[in-house]
Amino acid sequence: MRDDRRRRQPSHEEIRLWRHVTRDAKPLPGRDALADTEPATESPTPKPATTAKRPQPPPAPPPSPPSILEPGGKADLDRRSAERLARGQMRIEARLDLHGWAEAEAYERLVAFLSASHAMGRRCVLVITGKGREGRGVLKTNLPRWINEAALRPLVLAFTAAAIKDGGEGAFYVLLKRQREKNPP
Repeated sequence: MRDDRRRRQPSHEEIRLWRHVTRDAKPLPGRDALADTEPATESPTPKPATTAKRPQPPPAPPPSPPSILEPGGKADLDRRSAERLARGQMRIEARLDLHGWAEAEAYERLVAFLSASHAMGRRCVLVITGKGREGRGVLKTNLPRWINEAALRPLVLAFTAAAIKDGGEGAFYVLLKRQREKNPP
């Protein structure tokens, strides 16, 4: 794979979206929150007077028949693309590491990350959950259910456990749907 590709600069819309998604995040000590982006040209959006309700992970539903998006499920995906995804041969455009996050915070981060990645036109992202104790981690177990929830299902085409080089059983490749033009010519 060639490493001499040039990185494109984010557009003003992408920077605005990133600021919106990370508005409540606190930078690490000694780091500037937006060191990698250019300064805002528009005034920041005022926060509402009332505290906005944060999304909570949906309660565990009763057992249901397997979904087309269960790990390894490849809805509307051709065989070659499904194989490339499962083997880790698709270019990973972004990563999200959920290690150490409580279930509610991990769900919030997943929704924000996948929504922002889809809005930026990314296709393949890596979500690292960790394996948990004895391979039964809470985040690893819940990720397939979260992806099948109404908030994320419209964004996701398929997902599967990652190859060993990218985290194996403790990570998932998520293939996002392409953005469609609302008014085609």
